[in-house]
Amino acid sequence: MINDLTLKQAENEHAGLVYNINEYNRLYYQEDISGISDAEYDLLFQRLLELEAIFPELSTIDSPSQRVGSPVTSSFKKILHSVPMLSLANAFNESEIYGFVKSIIRFLNLSDNLAVTLVAEPKIDGISVSLRYENRVFVSGTTRGDGSEGEDITANLLTISDIPKSLPDDAPDVIEVRGEVYMSKTVFNSLNTEQESQNKKIFSNPRNAAAGSVRQLDPRITESRTLCLFAYSWGDISTETFECHWDFLKKLKNWGFPVNPLTQICKGAEEAIKAYKMIEGHRSELDYDIDGVVYKIDNVDWQKRLGVRTRAPRWAIAHKFPAEKAITIIHDIDIQVGRSGALTPVARLKPINVGGVIVSNATLHNEDEILRKDIRIGDTVIIQRAGDVIPQLVEIIPEKRPIGTEPYEFPTYCPACNSKAIRLDGEVVRRCTGGLICPAQAVERLKHFVSRNGFDIEGLGTKHIVDFWNDGLIKEPSDIFKIDENKISGRDGWGIQSAKNLVNAISEKTNISLDRFIYSLGIRRVGQSIARLLATNYVTLNNWQKAMAAAQNPDSEEYLELLNIDGIGSSVTADLISFMNEQHNMQVIYDLTQLINVRDFIQPINDSPFYGKTIVFTGSLNQMTRPEAKARAESLGAKVAGSVSSNTDILVAGPGSGSKAKRAKELGINIIDEISWMEMLKN
Repeated sequence: MINDLTLKQAENEHAGLVYNINEYNRLYYQEDISGISDAEYDLLFQRLLELEAIFPELSTIDSPSQRVGSPVTSSFKKILHSVPMLSLANAFNESEIYGFVKSIIRFLNLSDNLAVTLVAEPKIDGISVSLRYENRVFVSGTTRGDGSEGEDITANLLTISDIPKSLPDDAPDVIEVRGEVYMSKTVFNSLNTEQESQNKKIFSNPRNAAAGSVRQLDPRITESRTLCLFAYSWGDISTETFECHWDFLKKLKNWGFPVNPLTQICKGAEEAIKAYKMIEGHRSELDYDIDGVVYKIDNVDWQKRLGVRTRAPRWAIAHKFPAEKAITIIHDIDIQVGRSGALTPVARLKPINVGGVIVSNATLHNEDEILRKDIRIGDTVIIQRAGDVIPQLVEIIPEKRPIGTEPYEFPTYCPACNSKAIRLDGEVVRRCTGGLICPAQAVERLKHFVSRNGFDIEGLGTKHIVDFWNDGLIKEPSDIFKIDENKISGRDGWGIQSAKNLVNAISEKTNISLDRFIYSLGIRRVGQSIARLLATNYVTLNNWQKAMAAAQNPDSEEYLELLNIDGIGSSVTADLISFMNEQHNMQVIYDLTQLINVRDFIQPINDSPFYGKTIVFTGSLNQMTRPEAKARAESLGAKVAGSVSSNTDILVAGPGSGSKAKRAKELGINIIDEISWMEMLKN
């Protein structure tokens, strides 16, 4: 009986099931081979689900229960996107949409009463792809991947009838058409009916079925599953013959691409919200899944002026549909220790289906949240999940609370190393003081190191990191690159081939860009955008290390330069200096650089007169706002600083420039006015 198993016994059995099911999935989805009968497979999978129901902590992202098919990323060639495929910022209520439009008006310094024209498009719940045409012939197609590079799935996309194989004469010589591949509900239901009739496992939802289908090694499998496409944007393009996004959508239709028929043009936020309500009203009638509405600024010139943030454009936002909710019970409250020592409470729930996803955990945020909502073990609660957002506990249902429950006491000692956990004045987070001796922090740092935005090592998931760390195979990041396949082959869940695959995946990641490397180190407050800022300003690992070493002295020029980088404030500076002042961290970096190559950071644009230049803006600007000026400079490869120093290349000085202009003159720095700046931009 599963109920009689200890956690360790369950973990061992679970690891074996995961390995076997993954291997059978690989054979079936990648090689079209049935390794066992459908009935035998179903028994294995049912046992996996039963284990995860009794031991919900085993239901991690690596489990076959959390995905459809088999990951095949290592089998596809990677292609760099000429223009990054960005994500979208999300909004969940009407006030955020009004705020979005107001932010556009402020950024572009438009009239407050101007009705900004938007294009409202249903947000298709599918797989984003980029279709490249050269001389009007389809030459390649890729997934979004990490935004910078995706997987080459050209052969599979060629099987989709919605994708034109050639374009008419009025199309540009080079164009990348972006869109969403999806599976209709009709096809999805037919596919599952067929699977069920053959005693094969069924797919959980159309999106997962589409994802598994478009990434098959055998294009015949993709073709048999009848996928569709809606096109909605462009990437790389040789000639723009349109001024508005709406006009581009018309061109797409003329070129033979399907464009969603519910897409409409809107004057201002009020009309956009009406479009949202109309589309939401038709949601249940549609033969495909949507999870919101995307609003895009119609004016293409404004799109260019608005530019992008690190991961999303400023000129678009996704208005998501209301979060899906469900009622379940809290079985326990666990404390997770993050890589910075933060103690985060997590509710372990009776597994429940929310929007097609089995949810067994929900974040409780912090101890104040637990106290405010009086959350207790045994409570019946309402949870919600919106899009990819981590499930959250909305409220408890007091009348269903069992008799005898007691308020939850938040620990004051780290559950991983028993070091004191303190909460500093002004902070909501309690942190472990164990530092380097805390195993939880060490493991979380390793997880962060191999995460998607870090080294992105396929096959080295959370469970594997924990297992390898517990058994002493890896203690530091550099140990990952020393993993011996002979030492892991034969372990629970590891065969000769899977061990070889992991070592090969690790060897493919020994060349990494500076921004990813900095991010992977797990420095507090240094996320993707800050890592990219640092890489932009220092370009090479050697430059960055030297500057951080010198910045230990608060009177040094390097310290002032670091603090002066626009977007890096005193808190980030303090965290960077603290990290680089720790000898252990320096040893980690040294050990890594003996095994890997950290590539110099290269900006995507290198032919502008501003590339690599440090620019400071001072005084008032009349023709564009300060945020727009900064965004334009950065989009052209420049570095924007907050004050003048000997490293400043250009000072753009408007009226009221004051001390910055005086300082620039003393240093012999090139000073230009706004008119000259605008002229340089035009050229």
